[in-house]
Amino acid sequence: MAGDLTFLREIEKKSGERVSACYGCCRCTNGCPAVPDMDLLPHQVIRHIILGNRDRVLQSITPWACVQCTTCSVRCPNDIHIAHVLETLRKLAVREHAASDPATWEFDRLFLESVKKHGRLHELATILRYKGKKGGLFGETRMGLGMLLKGRMGLMAHNIKGRGHMEQLFERLGGEGDE
Repeated sequence: MAGDLTFLREIEKKSGERVSACYGCCRCTNGCPAVPDMDLLPHQVIRHIILGNRDRVLQSITPWACVQCTTCSVRCPNDIHIAHVLETLRKLAVREHAASDPATWEFDRLFLESVKKHGRLHELATILRYKGKKGGLFGETRMGLGMLLKGRMGLMAHNIKGRGHMEQLFERLGGEGDE
């Protein structure tokens, strides 16, 4: 029943993750706070990659709904960094103009700006800036409150020491640090 493995191999190479190690335990999906906003559940995305369903995966809204909290990655018994796989899918979808909503690439830009400024992500400020630009500021209030209560998102920015070095790092990487 093995199909075309081209897409699987491409994602494994680009992400550096052994996606083929997934055996469908669903732990990634069970812990994901963004599931209500996804058309494919995280374990389904991985399965579609394995099956070679390139268009289905790249046109899915799931990689864009992912908030990169890494709960899925932490819960994976096979150490697949699923959040990184979803990030890889977003980049690939944008490059190939296959993204269902390419405007959401704006979130990645705001994410990187926050990391450049603080040395790490300031989730609340980034989400507020993103929602302010995209509209629907209070659309995911329930999910946001859940993340605050579970300690997955903080109210205040936590700057790292020596964060001035981050700007130098971003300059060396060409601004975005895209690959």
